[in-house]
Amino acid sequence: MTTKTAAAAAQATVYGYPRQGENRELKKAIEGYWKGRVTAEALRTTACELRRSNRQELTAAGINEVPTGDFSYYDHVLDTTVMVGAIPRRHRAAVAADALDGYFAMARGTQDVAPLEMTKWFDTNYHYLVPELGPDTVFTADSTKQVAELKEALAEGLTARPVLVGPVTYLLLSKPAPGVAADFDPLTLLDRLLPVYAEVLADLRAAGAEWVQLDEPALVQDRTPAELNAAERAYRDLGTATDRPKLLVASYFGRLGDALPVLAKAPVEGLALDFTDAAAANLDALAAVGGLSGKRLVAGVVNGRNIWVNDLEKSLATLGTLLGLADRVDVATSCSLLHVPLDAALEKDVDPQILAWLAFARQKTAEIVALAKGLAQGTDAITAELTVNRAALSSRATSPITRDPAVRARAGAVTDADSRRSQPYAVRAAAQRTHLGLPLLPTTTIGSFPQTTDLRTARADLRAGRIDTAGYEERIKTEIRDVISFQEKTGIDVLVHGEPERNDMVQYFAEQLTGYLATQHGWVQSYGTRYVRPPVLAGDISRPEPMTVRWTSYAQSLSDRPVKGMLTGPVTMLAWSFVRDDQPLGDTARQVALALRDEVDDLEASGTSVIQVDEPALRETLPLRAADHAAYLDWATESFRLSTAGVRPETQIHTHMCYADFGDIVQAIDDLDADVISLEAARSHMQVAYELAAHGYPREAGPGVYDIHSPRVPSHEEAATLLRTGLKAIPAERLWVNPDCGLKTRAWPETRASLENLVAAARTVRAELDSD
Repeated sequence: MTTKTAAAAAQATVYGYPRQGENRELKKAIEGYWKGRVTAEALRTTACELRRSNRQELTAAGINEVPTGDFSYYDHVLDTTVMVGAIPRRHRAAVAADALDGYFAMARGTQDVAPLEMTKWFDTNYHYLVPELGPDTVFTADSTKQVAELKEALAEGLTARPVLVGPVTYLLLSKPAPGVAADFDPLTLLDRLLPVYAEVLADLRAAGAEWVQLDEPALVQDRTPAELNAAERAYRDLGTATDRPKLLVASYFGRLGDALPVLAKAPVEGLALDFTDAAAANLDALAAVGGLSGKRLVAGVVNGRNIWVNDLEKSLATLGTLLGLADRVDVATSCSLLHVPLDAALEKDVDPQILAWLAFARQKTAEIVALAKGLAQGTDAITAELTVNRAALSSRATSPITRDPAVRARAGAVTDADSRRSQPYAVRAAAQRTHLGLPLLPTTTIGSFPQTTDLRTARADLRAGRIDTAGYEERIKTEIRDVISFQEKTGIDVLVHGEPERNDMVQYFAEQLTGYLATQHGWVQSYGTRYVRPPVLAGDISRPEPMTVRWTSYAQSLSDRPVKGMLTGPVTMLAWSFVRDDQPLGDTARQVALALRDEVDDLEASGTSVIQVDEPALRETLPLRAADHAAYLDWATESFRLSTAGVRPETQIHTHMCYADFGDIVQAIDDLDADVISLEAARSHMQVAYELAAHGYPREAGPGVYDIHSPRVPSHEEAATLLRTGLKAIPAERLWVNPDCGLKTRAWPETRASLENLVAAARTVRAELDSD
């Protein structure tokens, strides 16, 4: 195929699209179903309409090939578990009795059965349900969902491409099932799994699929020779299978590295690669293997994870280079648009100048279509789009909104001493024990308490002018009094004010810092029906005035027990925002850290003796390649210490992390130099406690004994059993008792019962220790 013909064949496509609907219709329907207000049939009807709407929207925008199978009621990895029949033993009865209820039982658990473990999808804030596998796992194909959603698109006359999680990534993301040896390697099941994938592919081909996309993002990570051999074997077997559609193997989130030559020579018809941040590396690697002769290349030149407008001319240059490296080059986003909000045009309160810099899913779709047109027909065909794009890029590059000389001067004056506590941990720990007077196995919570309908209504009423500020603040005071009273009666040792005034742990602070802007409709799925609105970090960061002191001080005035001040750490403030891409992340982190340092100092001055600075995103933001870890962890840990190091020795600094694999960042956790860390541990059965012990972690830790991402109430004995397990790894004098995470998403009845059981478990185990 000539270069000219290749350019003419360029098509526009995406790997996936936001699932929730413009008004979060899916969230409302699913939660209504859980509460018994929405029937299963009504839920399915809503889901079907959302899929149809997405397909129509993409087609109308000019997308030539729409994805199917990317839609999910909860999580696409869980959908894959259903597709290959890897239902955990404890969930099989529920799935057999009712497939939909069984699906949600795997995701959320029931009072009697624990859910699947949940963790972060690579270095994003999306959470997936971890498959549980073992030597006795039997895979069986169930392509019902995938075939049905393909047929929906084909019935509308569309060109459709089913998207599946690839078999190698599925196994690499799995873990040994409960009761299976910890050293069991799920990848040993590959030969058992491949025939099931072949059967699904045959079903899709029979249903009318010309192409099927197999996502293998795990291959952009460092992989051993054995893992690369597994990838080679997987795509040799699937590629030589009979009665199959054409195969497009997709990687994203980075450079493909050693896996690229493996896939380039595999008997598959196409590859999809990330050409955003990884553009240079993947271009060089493609050239090194001599290109993709005879194959289709889907080039992800539009960033699917951030919200800044694309540099169309730069992307066209990349695409032009790629024309000489493949028989056919199509244009796409770098990954699924699941990770960005739906439509920037819905944001009526954003400064029009800044709005022109933003591209959400609908705008990114338009960028893809323009690039495909420009590639096929030449730049004259997209003159108008290029003109608008140049103006937006120029406006952002020269805008005073993005730069504050005072902030930059302060950040430039930071020294190493600014990020070191005045005394070592041993000295601080003794001072804190004397100052706080806490019992053995002290109990606390992570920060937030249930955000009730009344609280959300009060915020909405304030925004709409139905109540005044005084009325709203009285409502917040009432909630804080109730939360403090409940904690005291329950017997919790270190209290929190419950955060009733906060809409989100990042957005709340972003709204009070310069350089940030909040959206009204920028919802992004975090897990299941949990959606967040990541703020946009557009300029330099500073803190004009205290953000949390008033409500923390009010809560402390209600109790003689210590009340924690609650802040979100600098790394998480970046990770859960759409961060600026025009300067190094470390520079932005330092600005946020200095703003938080001011808040920490003010909290301490107001009498707050325990201050928690949450960093749940520290592991999530870890680069996918080991070679990039050290540089990231250096600025990430430095920014945390910079925010907390100015306090007196007797002021206890806590941090919190959740729902990630912590084993490979234990040294970084140590380097934070926090006095206490609380971590998710209930679903992973205290694994992190042993990881801390293996490292020799010297400080205090609270591995969670209550899984807050499930509606089930852990019994007193269940919490006590987990606590005893934790004691095998962490000495009693350094062990805290707490939930896995904040309680914002839980209802009050289950929260009360669970925390009462948590405190009872701590008392039981204290008594056992006293009797030894």
